[in-house]
Amino acid sequence: MSIPVIDFSAFSLTEDDVSEEQMCSLSSQMKTAFTDVGFVFLKNTGITHEEVERVLDASKKFFLQPDEKKQPFSRRSFSINENHGWVSCEIERLNPNRPGDLKESYNICSVLPDIKWPSAEFQELHASSFLRCQELSLRVLTVMAHSLDLDPDVFLSAHRFVGTDRNSSVLRPLYYPPVDSEKVKKDQVRCGEHSDYGSISMLFQRNEGLQVLSRSGEYINVPVIPGAVLINIADLMQRWTSDQFISVRHRVLLPPAGDSCTRQCLAFFLQPDDEAVITCLDGSNKYPPVTGYDYLLKRLQASYDQF
Repeated sequence: MSIPVIDFSAFSLTEDDVSEEQMCSLSSQMKTAFTDVGFVFLKNTGITHEEVERVLDASKKFFLQPDEKKQPFSRRSFSINENHGWVSCEIERLNPNRPGDLKESYNICSVLPDIKWPSAEFQELHASSFLRCQELSLRVLTVMAHSLDLDPDVFLSAHRFVGTDRNSSVLRPLYYPPVDSEKVKKDQVRCGEHSDYGSISMLFQRNEGLQVLSRSGEYINVPVIPGAVLINIADLMQRWTSDQFISVRHRVLLPPAGDSCTRQCLAFFLQPDDEAVITCLDGSNKYPPVTGYDYLLKRLQASYDQF
């Protein structure tokens, strides 16, 4: 199995119009990818390699500081959203059956200027990146709706409040520090096996390490394609489409013993609006209705000792 690569230039952030022929081509390719694999690379999206690198550089400056400098920005310390803020190593367990993940992150759930930010540079670059990822993700939803012969508003109307306190989408720079093999706990990994929670996820990778579960039950290594974004279906979209689009488990294992490599990436997790009710689009009762927030809360509670 390999992850398909789609040229998204016809509907990139720099294009105002897309022809019906171009939309049909994009939607056909995307439908095949999300039905068969659950993941796809998009290239020529309008989000450049250079702008992603600037965001990753700014986040790395934050992550390389001593923990006491990062502590004031900890998750659960912001009134705007309990999920907003810095997550230190081993706090999150994306596979609850493993010890805490050997990674740290910064959850950006709001781009409001009046909240506390680590620096003006961090704020400017990450707020801009959040908005760019938001716009691209809504374009991807439009193509996905077209691929299912749906009015785009079926998906778009459930994502009207992204970036506000009525939606829990998050931009998440991640940093995987060097691993001390002598201190690693039994069964501990950098990022435990999991599927994502919401509608779709977007990932910009600086380094390799991600593995995706294939239909045959084997994990495959995901390459890094500079300038491309990796997009995958998340759980609520699988429920929404009654399993037509598939949400696939993925992970990041430890590097080989003695390998002191780090890993960095930038993720954007698109969530339906908190009060949006997700029901099966085919009218079936394959999955019971659930709101975007209720499903997210259940998954977060399983990933953290306390939410």
